[in-house]
Amino acid sequence: MSEEKNIIEEQVQYSDDNIRHLSDVDHIRTRPGMYVGRLDDGSHSDDGIYVLLKETIDNSIDEFRMNAGKRIEIDIEDNLRVSVRDYGRGIPQGKIVEAVSQLNTGGKYDSKAFKKSVGMNGVGIKAVNFLSSHFEAHSYRDGQVRKVVFEKGILQSDVTEPTQDETGTYIFFEPDDTLFKGYSFHNDIVENMLRNYTYLNSGLAIMYNGRRILSRNGLEDLLKDRMTNDALYPIVHLQGEDIEIAFTHANQYGEEYYSFVNGQHTIQGGTHQSAFKEHIAKTIKEYFGKYEPGDIRAGLVAAIAINVEEPVFESQTKIKLGSTQMAPDGESINKYVGDFIKQQVDNFLHIHQDVADVIENKIKESERERKAMAGVTKLARERAKKANLHNRKLRDCRIHFSDVKNDRKEESCIFITEGDSASGSITKSRDVNTQAVFSLRGKPLNSFGLTKKVVYENEEFNLLQAALDIEEGLDGLRYNKVIVATDADVDGMHIRLLIITFFLQFFPELVKKGHVYVLQTPLFRVRNRRTKIKNKKVLSGDKGDFITRYCYSEEERLQAIQALGPDPEITRFKGLGEISPEEFAGFIGPDIRLEQVTLQKNDQVQKLLEYYMGKNTMERQNFIIDNLVIEEDRPEEEEYE
Repeated sequence: MSEEKNIIEEQVQYSDDNIRHLSDVDHIRTRPGMYVGRLDDGSHSDDGIYVLLKETIDNSIDEFRMNAGKRIEIDIEDNLRVSVRDYGRGIPQGKIVEAVSQLNTGGKYDSKAFKKSVGMNGVGIKAVNFLSSHFEAHSYRDGQVRKVVFEKGILQSDVTEPTQDETGTYIFFEPDDTLFKGYSFHNDIVENMLRNYTYLNSGLAIMYNGRRILSRNGLEDLLKDRMTNDALYPIVHLQGEDIEIAFTHANQYGEEYYSFVNGQHTIQGGTHQSAFKEHIAKTIKEYFGKYEPGDIRAGLVAAIAINVEEPVFESQTKIKLGSTQMAPDGESINKYVGDFIKQQVDNFLHIHQDVADVIENKIKESERERKAMAGVTKLARERAKKANLHNRKLRDCRIHFSDVKNDRKEESCIFITEGDSASGSITKSRDVNTQAVFSLRGKPLNSFGLTKKVVYENEEFNLLQAALDIEEGLDGLRYNKVIVATDADVDGMHIRLLIITFFLQFFPELVKKGHVYVLQTPLFRVRNRRTKIKNKKVLSGDKGDFITRYCYSEEERLQAIQALGPDPEITRFKGLGEISPEEFAGFIGPDIRLEQVTLQKNDQVQKLLEYYMGKNTMERQNFIIDNLVIEEDRPEEEEYE
């Protein structure tokens, strides 16, 4: 008993030795997620390596916005190493070391020099330095260049020499692969980021790996590039001193918004986006003298960009604006946006009666549909509430994406599964704090070509919509990731397509905002007894008498067979229900493999859905026949269990 007591006292001991002071470098390297969010491999646009890239580019953008330098050169070597060269004023050379390595040090605290900058807290470029294995900053000014080199935030060299190069700043960094394991920059994600910069900075030329990116029409170009359905009327593009908006209606359900503050893409919106939604509906309603806001905004595709003095964001990643005023002690953002829309949009509608007529026709169409299904809607909502109350289909989690103040809200996800066995395996192995499970019953309805009435009349879709809380848009979305988890066979693929069709048909913004994913589960389990494996290193995680490898492709299966030696046991997983909860825990844990469902600017949603989900059966059949690849029979010794 005394021995047990001593152990307990040792565990709870709290003394001066427990108090630590971390240097700036150690603090950021110890808690990198506080500054850059996710430490994943670069597969998703919100991964931390893109925050490092953005923080570096933001400084060059701020130079452009101060009328210093009209081009930026960005190169990414081997998808690993980044260099950014601008032609602004150059970091003041006497303070270059402090500017890139001391927290709370920078030129942006002086609002006269950087009145409407994105980076205002003196952290950004320091985080890039501290989280990189190698970092360089060169400042070109007054005929000389000062070059400082760091490794993991520690200064290695500091040289000043003559130069004939143009004034400006050069930053090089290579993210630390001990923090960002297996990372690589994805070209499509980087290019999307850079295009956003050009949309918001007319006249800025960005050279990306030798290719020129430029926008001449600002947010109008953005909407043209991002819309996946045809506009019902030419995009309305209006600009003021510190505000720019663009909007149109498309033949689609739902609303679609792109919002920016001082050039920063606020993916999760904020006070400026909320103000736009409120006042665009109010202004159009006052113009016509009738109609409901929901009917007015149905099918609306819009973008808003504002410049705010000393903006306040909800986190270091700056994806949601929290500011309520245009400047400290200044006019409210809501009033500023509202006054601009009231005057400019109202004037536009009075001048362009043809556009006003198209808008009214779209509103009337939305109104008719809403009224036609009013009774169905009420009944469906009551049914959804009752079902959720009895928890029939939804095994909910504790933390939700809509929990604004919860630090783990972005981890929240929901797995959409088919059948009790699959949902049972996930439910038993999930993290109940952040992972919810929604169980479908059989194949859902093909919703292509149907009206939104189907959402309420079809129990599966009605309850799924209620679980996500997206009936009125994404503002109340309860899960950051909506993960389709179906079997890796033909039926599973069909169910997957039916679910994605439902989202694209009625909630396209859910896909466009990057919330929809497909769960990748292993196709094979290859294992062998330890006694049969000679001269092979046993990796951590292998338990019992077997060394096991899970394979997500045929190539990985062949590699595993080669690695594990003679006569391996090979299991082909025919469905999620065949995977034990113990095994499933490894597939939906920290190493979860997700494939994001994305839409490119050239994807026309209606045309895609019409081809793949429409009634043109013979056309699809002929396509399959013309492109069929007959796989050769496998050798008998490689047959699966």
